[in-house]
Amino acid sequence: MSSSLLFCLLFFLITVNLNVVLTTNSTNKHSSSSTKQPSNSTKIGNGYRLVSVEETHDGGFLAYLQVIKKNKIYGPDIPMLRLFVKHETEERLRVHITDAEKPRWEVPYDLLPREKPPSLKNTLGKSRKIPLSDSKISGNELIFSYTVSPFTFTVKRKSNGEILFDTSSTQSDRFNSLVFKDQYLEITTKLPSDASLYGLGENTQPHGIKLYPNDPYTLYTLDISAINLNTDLYGSHPVYMDLRNVGGQPLAHAVLLLNSNGMDVFYSGNSLTYKVIGGVFDFYFFSGPSPLDVVNQYTSLIGRPAPMPYWAFGFHQCRWGYHNLSVVEHVVENYKKAQIPLDVIWNDDDHMDGHKDFTLNSVNYSRPKLLNFLEKIHARGMKYIVIIDPGIAVNSTYGTYQRGMADDVFIKYEGKPYLAQVWPGAVYFPDYLNPKTVNWWVDEIKRFHELVPVDGLWIDMNEASNFCTGLCKIPEGKKCPSGVGPGWECCLDCKNITKTRWDDPPYKINASGISSPIGYKTIATSAVHYNGVLEYDAHSLYGFAETIATHKGLQAIEGKRPFILTRSTYVGSGHYAAHWTGDNQGTWNDLKYSISTMLNFGIFGVPMVGSDICGFYPQPTEELCNRWIELGAFYPFSRDHANYYSPSQELYVWDTVAESARNALGMRYKILPYLYTLSYEAHTTGAPIARPLFFTFTNYTDCYGLSTQFLLGNGLMVSPVLEKGANSVKALFPPGSWYSMFDMSQAITSKAGKYVTLDAPLHVINVHLYQNNILPMQQGGMTSKEARATPYHLVVTFPAGASHGQAKGNLFVDEDELPEMKLGGGSSTYVDFYATVDQNMVKVWSEVQEGKFAVDKGWTVGKISVLGLGGSAGSVAIQVDGNEVTSALDIATTSSEQSYHIQSDVDAAMKTVMVQISGLSLPIGKNFAMSWKMGV
Repeated sequence: MSSSLLFCLLFFLITVNLNVVLTTNSTNKHSSSSTKQPSNSTKIGNGYRLVSVEETHDGGFLAYLQVIKKNKIYGPDIPMLRLFVKHETEERLRVHITDAEKPRWEVPYDLLPREKPPSLKNTLGKSRKIPLSDSKISGNELIFSYTVSPFTFTVKRKSNGEILFDTSSTQSDRFNSLVFKDQYLEITTKLPSDASLYGLGENTQPHGIKLYPNDPYTLYTLDISAINLNTDLYGSHPVYMDLRNVGGQPLAHAVLLLNSNGMDVFYSGNSLTYKVIGGVFDFYFFSGPSPLDVVNQYTSLIGRPAPMPYWAFGFHQCRWGYHNLSVVEHVVENYKKAQIPLDVIWNDDDHMDGHKDFTLNSVNYSRPKLLNFLEKIHARGMKYIVIIDPGIAVNSTYGTYQRGMADDVFIKYEGKPYLAQVWPGAVYFPDYLNPKTVNWWVDEIKRFHELVPVDGLWIDMNEASNFCTGLCKIPEGKKCPSGVGPGWECCLDCKNITKTRWDDPPYKINASGISSPIGYKTIATSAVHYNGVLEYDAHSLYGFAETIATHKGLQAIEGKRPFILTRSTYVGSGHYAAHWTGDNQGTWNDLKYSISTMLNFGIFGVPMVGSDICGFYPQPTEELCNRWIELGAFYPFSRDHANYYSPSQELYVWDTVAESARNALGMRYKILPYLYTLSYEAHTTGAPIARPLFFTFTNYTDCYGLSTQFLLGNGLMVSPVLEKGANSVKALFPPGSWYSMFDMSQAITSKAGKYVTLDAPLHVINVHLYQNNILPMQQGGMTSKEARATPYHLVVTFPAGASHGQAKGNLFVDEDELPEMKLGGGSSTYVDFYATVDQNMVKVWSEVQEGKFAVDKGWTVGKISVLGLGGSAGSVAIQVDGNEVTSALDIATTSSEQSYHIQSDVDAAMKTVMVQISGLSLPIGKNFAMSWKMGV
């Protein structure tokens, strides 16, 4: 549930209101907005010169920079800066620039743990001095070079000298030298025009996943609907990946600016400029050289993605507007009747008493009836999740509020809790930077779980969203909210706050896409957190801090693996939570945009991500909902969610959608072992679950900008229909052999790769598995619990007709609700699968680690399918662990010719067969080896 519906439906009203706010700001005698906005050609700063260079005892590099010539545009320059450079690992370089004399705001080190630079007071004169001259600092993979006056720096790749980041500028350049003022920081890097950049979110990118020159990229968390294009949305991720292909050699690297203040990032196509309204320059450079290397290195710094319970990869159903428990029961039963898989049922705030967190509506969701319902669905393996918002209702009879006031946990303004309005009416916002607040929040979660044994929590509105702006008080003599009309209209008595430079900074970032005041519809930026931290600095960390506190609360309950879904995210959020992309619309454009946003979050280290299937509002067309569930069934996080004011859009509402759901979700539930293994890979290496094609086909430049298809893992490609009325889809197939998952006798092969037009009638989505893979599947079911109890099916793919070939895959299984996801301790098993074909001899085998867990569970491989084999389709003699089993009663072998969509660069007379061996009972937890020889 979100107030961003207001932003979409009443955008013109917001614009009118903003004009009033801006007019007020410009006439206030205390406002800093009198600082004249410079023209694009005005040089805002004159740069710095290097005046001192030293080496630190731990191998770092310390320098001092003095401003060359001061000016007062956006405020006075900070006269002396301190530069600290260190190769923190072989693949990671840090460049940290701050005020040399006074501490400045940085992302708190306890919130995002990382190595600290030397403290300011301990740096002068404590290290070995280096002569002042243009020089460089070389690491294993990256080289940091600098010039003395003006100070500039470059970061190069050691292996080939390629420049990755270059801050030098000339008089003819449109951008400035290094600028460092209290409320305005600017730095620019030059870029080659053929670099492909990805990241810098959260925003909805209409041009696809690649950053598009001259599109705006503003990073500042706000409750703005995802339908607003090129606008700062719910999360802030100041990181980009840069992929270049020079002379046929693809190389990727990434750059993170770890700064939580609002910023504009301008990408021109040959340069990228940061304009930041506070904090420090804290750059991290990750050398790659592959995209998977980059996310591995990035998440090793910011935190590996959170382990997810197995059931989280099932299908989820939600709606704002399930008015009572009987409606929820009806929804669950209808899914069962329609034979559509369902793992998790959700409640928006309908279950609450007056929209208050951690409460139950005693009439519509009576506790005895709810507990009885939960007992029933838990017995089926299903789960239940509810929403909580950070705003705590100001209500003297409300226990959560009473305990919060007693513990002094709320954000302050001039010494009193800052008053805002969200769904309950007047609210205070918890200050999650305060350790006491975290303890109070953990206790509230514990109390609520004792009331209702929920299986996870959904934290929304945590940008933070506020229906009002400025300094507010509860009106006298009127009910607020009135209970009539939309609940998002501000009913408090409020006045704008413009008396400080924090509320009206000299540089105006492009907030909301219209340069709105940064305190508009959120917490006033001059409000104060724990230890005097300003909201101005910590604003974009609010949802991240709430996520950490919520994770701590859930982890303390029953020792289970937490599941949290958060709307607002920051660098490191994926270490604790999943994310959905917020309020979208039921339109074909939104269907298409969802792919780019999903892929970006994989790069951000938040791999468990998805969009509201069929759109949050208004009701989609029947055709669109068909196509959306076909795509959404392959989001890492797959959930249907709808708005209060929309008609029902559960997947059983339309017969055609129900059929598409059975097809697409039926396949999802078969590949759950694969998805869960990908989540283990994500948790241990940062690898995204859903990936752009260039992650695997890095040397295939045609896929660098591809935003209409994606991979799950290394080689499972999803090619959805994204256009109204289409019965086919034009899909890019990189070089090699691809096998249809819905009909394994159908394949596509090409030596060079090209687009192929695929049939895609209404109930069909095209999903293909690439050569050289072994995919673990099961038989599916109505819940993940049911599906997990079925025999495994291994699908092995070779290059079509190859006389020599190799394939591999893996499988991770564990006790999925334990807090940790790791090997060891008897609660998990990891299996590597291998296959070869060599002169018609086929071998398939496994190598198992920690097999006891899988053996105890009784999980077995019941079927193996091998695709792309040359040779005849006659009978084959099979050996398992050296013993012939062809004549065993339960084992059946079938072979059939495969049909190919063959490109012009492939022999049209090529014939291959698929061999399927069923009736097996090979324990997952034990090594096995199988072989047979094909006929000639």
